[in-house]
Parts: sequence; C-alpha cells; structure tokens
Amino acid sequence: MAGGVRRRGPASPSPLWGKLQALWQDKHLVLFKTEHTLLVVSVLWILEIGINFWVIQRVAYTEIDWKAYMDEVEGVINGTYDYTQLKGDTGPLVYPAGFVYIFTALYYITSHGVNIRLGQYIFAVFYLVTLLLVFRIYNRTKKVPPYVFFFVCCASYRIHSIFVLRLFNDPVAMMLLFAAINLFMDGYWTLGCGVFSLAVSVKMNVLLFAPGLLFLLMWEFGLIRTIPKLSLCAAIQLLLGLPFLLDNPAGYVSRAFDLGRQFMFKWTVNWRFLPEWLFLNRYFHLLLLAAHLLTLLLFAFRRWKRPGESIFELLKEPSKRKIPAQNLTVDQIVLILFTSNFVGMCFSRSLHYQFYVWYFHTLPYLLWSGGVKKLAHLLRVLILGLIELSWNTYPSTNSSSAALHVCHLIILLCLWLAPPLTSAPTQKQEHTADKDKRH
Repeated sequence: MAGGVRRRGPASPSPLWGKLQALWQDKHLVLFKTEHTLLVVSVLWILEIGINFWVIQRVAYTEIDWKAYMDEVEGVINGTYDYTQLKGDTGPLVYPAGFVYIFTALYYITSHGVNIRLGQYIFAVFYLVTLLLVFRIYNRTKKVPPYVFFFVCCASYRIHSIFVLRLFNDPVAMMLLFAAINLFMDGYWTLGCGVFSLAVSVKMNVLLFAPGLLFLLMWEFGLIRTIPKLSLCAAIQLLLGLPFLLDNPAGYVSRAFDLGRQFMFKWTVNWRFLPEWLFLNRYFHLLLLAAHLLTLLLFAFRRWKRPGESIFELLKEPSKRKIPAQNLTVDQIVLILFTSNFVGMCFSRSLHYQFYVWYFHTLPYLLWSGGVKKLAHLLRVLILGLIELSWNTYPSTNSSSAALHVCHLIILLCLWLAPPLTSAPTQKQEHTADKDKRH
C-alpha cells in the first residue's frame, strides 16, 4: 500500500464462468456423466424443432387413420351419439370419449380435417411437449448416460413417423400419460390421477400403467385414502362419456373399452412367427393374459414391495404399518410405472406399428435400471437398436418378431435381477415437500 491507496486483487470469476470452465475440462465426459443430462437434452430438444420441420416439409405424409378419425368425430358433430353407429374408413369408432373431444377440436382447427399440413405441425408440437416431459423424467432420475438420449429422439424414424407423418391418436394419449407421471413425481397425486384418466379416455392402452399406479397409490396412501383417487378417475370417465352413455350405454362401453377386440394377423409386429390360426386362438389370448397377470404379481410381491413387509400391509394407513412408512422416491415411481407398462407390452396379443410409442421413451430407463452390471453400455445400445430395427421392418418377419421377443426377455430378466426397491428413511423426498400435495 502506497499513499494510502489500497490495491485491488484480481476479480474472482463468476459462478457461471466457473461452471463453464469445469464443463470444458470435462468435455470428453459430457455425454457419459449424468450430471450433464440437462445440457445434453436441451441441445437435443432444440435440434428436434428443426428435425420435425424438415420431416414435415420433405417426407411425404401417409394417410392411414386421420381421415377415419375425422369421419368418426364428424358423426358426433352431426348429432350421432350411439357409438355403434359411429365409424370411419377403417372401421367403427373404438376409442373412448376423450378421443372424440380432442379430435373434434383438431377437426375444426384443420378446416374439417382437410388442412393436413397444419395437423402435422400441431402433432410436431405434441411431439416436442412429450419430449420435454420425458426429458424432465430422465433429468430428475439421472440414471441414464446423456449420450443415450440421441437414440430417444433424433435417431428414431418410426417415432417421428407416428407423430408427424401418420397423426395417430397414440401420441396424444402418451403425452397426457407422461404429464401425469411428472405430476406424480412432484407429489400431485390427485391431479396426476385426473390427467391419467384423461389419457385413458384417449386410448385405453394407458391402462397398462394402471397396475403400477394402483401399487404406488396403496404404498403412498393405503386403501381408504386411495379410494377417492380411483373414484376421481372413474368420475372423469363417466363425465366424458355421459352424452354417449345416455344414448346407448352398452354400445359405448363395448366399443370404447373392448378388451376382446380381435387384431389382424397381417399387421402384427410381435407374433409373425406364429401360424395365423394360433395367433387368432382365444386360448392363446387367455394364456398371454394369465402370463401378464402372473408376472405383474411376481414383480409386486418380490420386487416392488419392501423386503420383509407383507403385501397386505399396503392396505393399511402408512402410519399404522409394522415397518415405518417411507416416502416414495422418484426412481421408485418411474420404475414401477414403466415396468408395469413394459410387462403388458411383453405379453400383448398383438403389437401394431403405432404401438411403438407406448413404450419407446421408457426403454432406456428400463435398460439402465436392470440388475445385470455386466450388461455393458454397448450391449444396451445394441438392444435398443435391435428393438428399433424390429419396429422398422415392414412387413414384419419371423426374424424381426423373434428378435423383438428376445430383447423384451433380456430387459425383463434384467429388471427381475435388479435389487428390490428401497426408500431412504433419512431423507424427505422432494416430491412431498408441499403438504397440500399429499391429499
């Protein structure tokens, strides 16, 4: 110090600059370290805006069900509320009432279904919203290395086709489903159940998640406090379906929730190697249903519940259980829901090409949740690639269907070999921070 003047030291770097320096030093690890998930998925999501625009502009739209959807909702607009009288080019209306309302809105927005290009851009928005919801799940769980997210979005031709080149209703249902899962993660169980029911009202494949959701609700609330949430789901279905139930209740229920619907052999992706007579055989369908239910029960009893706790303890209020109640973690919520849906896909009577979106975005999480540590990253990516190839083989072949089942079996075995789910008793989970959220 001279002349009473204090010298200033060098300015300390800003926190942002420090983070950028650390990121640059670890640049070779950005695609492999889960703490960089947010950065990678943000870049990929922005890229997806351009990719969807390019696909819509350069790849030809293919008419499959859009015109039929428009014909079906046009019948409702014209005053027909008897579901047995509503049909389109590809057959009768077989989706619940939520589908009718959403696609009626699309009918008017797209000039009575004629402005297909506008419809494609709307479905591109659905795609981007779905991707945001999916990426938020992966960012919260931080279980999958960031490089895998390239395969979750940019690399899948089939998924882009389902959304913006075919305009199926499946993506709308899945968008709502992922919104519900995000609400469950944040602890908004009642609101999440409402959105879940809306997803079911668009297409009932969402019910494949229902066994897992029921287990989670019982774990979190016990039987008595679960009943109001199930009642809300049922009430939404009744409210949405009321105009059709008042006209022909049996017709609405039998068409909108037809569990015995027969699928055509020529469209199957997963059972091509079977003879057609066996594919259509009702006893084969019952066998698949039994295997589905048995597998769900095995996971519930041996993998989902806490070790040493009876499954019947879930019926009690959490505060009255023998083992002190512990809050669900985000990982538990996601894994149980994704596994429940995946088991249903494994034992499905038939999978059609648009059904790929039912589980596509969940596959990386399931693969990286497995209990086989020796299942290297390369092998996991190979499994994702084989599944993608199976769904992109048209028409399906004996080999593509068999490969799909082999991949499903590997994932299922890895999930089974994973250690039972446990909660951290010393940490209060983020999704229950707000007291109002638990009601």
